[in-house]
Amino acid sequence: MATTFAVPDGRVAMAATTYTGNGSTQSVSNAVNTVSFQPDFVWVKGRNEAYYHRLTSSLQSPPNYMSSNATDAENSVNGTISAITSTGFSVNINGGTGGTNSTGINYVGWQWKAGGTAVSNTAGSITSSVSANTTAGFSVVTYTGTGVNATVGHGLGVAPAMIFYKSRSNAEGWPVYHSALAVANNLVLNNTNVQQPNGNIYWNSTAPTATLIRAGTDTANNGSGYTYVAYCWAPVAGYSAFGSYTGNGSADGPFIYTGFRPRFILVKRTDSTSDWRIWDTSRTPYNAMSSVIYPNGSDAEYTAATQDFDALSNGFKARNNSISMNASAGTYIYAAYAENPLKYANAR
Repeated sequence: MATTFAVPDGRVAMAATTYTGNGSTQSVSNAVNTVSFQPDFVWVKGRNEAYYHRLTSSLQSPPNYMSSNATDAENSVNGTISAITSTGFSVNINGGTGGTNSTGINYVGWQWKAGGTAVSNTAGSITSSVSANTTAGFSVVTYTGTGVNATVGHGLGVAPAMIFYKSRSNAEGWPVYHSALAVANNLVLNNTNVQQPNGNIYWNSTAPTATLIRAGTDTANNGSGYTYVAYCWAPVAGYSAFGSYTGNGSADGPFIYTGFRPRFILVKRTDSTSDWRIWDTSRTPYNAMSSVIYPNGSDAEYTAATQDFDALSNGFKARNNSISMNASAGTYIYAAYAENPLKYANAR
C-alpha cells in the first residue's frame, strides 16, 4: 500500500533560494519549476562576503530582523529583508555588516512556511501570538516575558523537536532546545560551545508538549517585560527529521537515515566546541556537498573537501573524518528538511 505523506513536496513548505545582489532593490522568488509559497520565516546570508545573517518573520514586521551570529536586539537598519511576498521576499540596498543586496554578492535565503496571519494563543500561562503550520510542523511564536517559570502556546499540536529562542527587545543570546539533548541541556546558536546544563533556567528542565513550550527564568528567553520570538519545528515523516549521530572518524562516515533526500542540513557537534554548520542542495546541487555556512559566524561560505556530505535519496552521509562533523565517538545533533520524500526522490 502506498504511503501518503503530509508534505509530499518539500517545495511548498521550505526553500533554499540563491540570488545575486544588485545594489538597489529586488524581489527574490522561491519558485522551483513553478512551485512556490509565501514564507513566514526568512533567513538570508551573504555567501562570498563576511556579512551578518539576517533573520525575520511575518510576526516581526520586516524590515525588522535579528542576526544568528550576534546577540543584538531586533533592528531595522542596514541592508534588510524589506518584505515577505507571496512567492518569497524582497530585499533593499546593501548596508554595513549585514547587507542582503550588495552588488555582485551571492546570497542564500532559507525560508519556511508557517501559518500566515498570527492568532492569539492562550494555552500557556503567557498569552502568545502564533503563526502555525501544523501540516509542515513549523510555527513562529511571539510573547512577552514574565521573569518566572512559564508556559507558552506554540500551536503545532505535537511537541517541537527543535526551538530557537531570541529576545527581540534586548541584547541576549539564542538558546536552542533540541530533542536529542538531555532536557536539562541546551546549545546556543550564536556560539560554538558544547552543550550546557542550562535547561533549568531556559525551560525549567521540562520538555515541550503538544501544546506548550517552556520559558524559564533567564533573560535570554523570559526576562520580565522583554519581548521574544521562538521558532519551533516538529518532525514530519518524509519532510523533516531531527536527531543525533555518533561519528566514526573515517572517510567512510556514518549514514543518517531521514526518509527523504535533504534540501537543507543543519549540524552541530555537542561534546566539543564547534561551529554550527548548514549545507543545502541549492548552493551545492551535486555530491559531495562541500560548501558550508556557519550560523554562529559572519564568515563567508567555506568550501573544502573536509566539509563533505552526500545528500542521498533517503538521508545523508559523511564523507570525511573532520572533527567538526565526524570525529571518532563525537556526538552531533542535526535537523534536515526534504526536497521530496523517499517515495518520490531521485538518486543524485
